[in-house]
Amino acid sequence: MTAVCSVCPHHCRLEEGQTGLCRARGQVQGRIVSLNYGRVTGMALDPIEKKPLKRFYPGSMILSVGSYGCNMRCPFCQNHEISMVAGDEVSCVQLTPDELMEKAVSLKNRGNLGLAFTYNEPCVGFEYVRDTARLVHEAGMKNVLVTNGFTKPWVEDELLPWIDAMNVDLKGFTESYYRKLGGDLGTVKAFIRRAAACCHVELTTLIVPGENDGGELEAMVSWIADTDPSIPLRITRFFPRWHMTDIEPTPVETIYQTVRMAKEKLKYVYAGNC
Repeated sequence: MTAVCSVCPHHCRLEEGQTGLCRARGQVQGRIVSLNYGRVTGMALDPIEKKPLKRFYPGSMILSVGSYGCNMRCPFCQNHEISMVAGDEVSCVQLTPDELMEKAVSLKNRGNLGLAFTYNEPCVGFEYVRDTARLVHEAGMKNVLVTNGFTKPWVEDELLPWIDAMNVDLKGFTESYYRKLGGDLGTVKAFIRRAAACCHVELTTLIVPGENDGGELEAMVSWIADTDPSIPLRITRFFPRWHMTDIEPTPVETIYQTVRMAKEKLKYVYAGNC
């Protein structure tokens, strides 16, 4: 029997035992389930600025946690060792939502603000994010989501009541570029608009030479300004990674030119990786 996953616009049609494009969801006994629930591949107490969040409790620390799987296929992915693999290809530690919440609470004395779901794409395993984030809120701490925003509105609705801040990767501003990366610009734009109405949102755009560094950047900045000119935008520099080792790093001046252009319409713009 075929079952259809409804978590993201890929709508993967899966047979029993088959996993979706994200590698983190599959059909088990006729139902689509999260295969990475509670399976933690990485954890670290980080400065909040590494998420990157520049204007959400600056100077704080946050416990960052990730699993495996992603529903996009960016060829420059920095975390491909966990985001582009299945569960049997990566080392995991099993942690229940209660155990992870207790870990976050135990780090309060080291300045921990709460929990950040990051490293891989957290929305492909939204159930674990939702269940843990609810407990973190009940413990009086904050939740951060670092995401590509490529998910269905009903999944966003499941998460938004428990999320205090997000950093969304706005990877470019043309449909063709998003299709190349395995995503959809319209879906991400809708995700950002809805999130920005509910919690603190910051955006990050990685500038890849010859890929997303054209006139669309001005259109992107105009769209962000129309959504909310106080949304912080971080413009970051590309370095060769994974399947894109044949492209030179983004010229530093390209980053600074883009920052100057964006500051004409946006209140908070930052350069990254320079």
